[in-house]
Amino acid sequence: MSFRVDLPAEEIPRFWYNILSDLGEIPPMLNPRTKEPLSYDALKVLFPEECVRQEGSKERRIQIPEKVREQYLKIGRPTPLFRAKGLENYLRTPAKIFYKREDVTPTGSHKLNTALAQAYYAREEGTERLTTETGAGQWGSALSYAGAMFDLNILVFMVRVSYNQKPYRKFVMKLYGAEVVPSPSDRTEVGRKFLKENPEHPGSLGIAISEAIEVAIKDERTKY
Repeated sequence: MSFRVDLPAEEIPRFWYNILSDLGEIPPMLNPRTKEPLSYDALKVLFPEECVRQEGSKERRIQIPEKVREQYLKIGRPTPLFRAKGLENYLRTPAKIFYKREDVTPTGSHKLNTALAQAYYAREEGTERLTTETGAGQWGSALSYAGAMFDLNILVFMVRVSYNQKPYRKFVMKLYGAEVVPSPSDRTEVGRKFLKENPEHPGSLGIAISEAIEVAIKDERTKY
């Protein structure tokens, strides 16, 4: 008996479901300095405008651009769905447990789903480069792939300890054309600050995020 479900390519979704339509009002993002709600214009400095619009949208369904759907097909979506029957039996649970095989995509995770969309919207708005952070490297790999598909330069600040411990992740990112920098780095003010305090600083995701945001804020051709 088979417990695998495969959707045909023609059934790949044409819309994203927007969970905000069912959550009601949620607290707005705050400016870390003033603690006041971030304005639409302030967010556009960092992110592609369409991403900002969707962030606050209450539409239940948001149409997936056709070029993004084409990329989804290229990376093997729809990915297969499995029922974990053996785990159900082991746990003696009446629940039905399912899992998706996202490891079959080129970068090994579900993160390509949003990376491709963000890269597409950025390119459509004339952005030349995207900057981001990554810890273990999954997100950096996903955005690097998306940048290659949509002809965008990608700058990844990778937490230094992971950069040193997981060399193959940075090789994957570079294979897709991304520039990968160990964080903290001497490329930004915040990076130089931490390196001055400790030249062997192992880094953190927070520092890498700060470096990526600093680069995006200072360059109008770059988005985060």
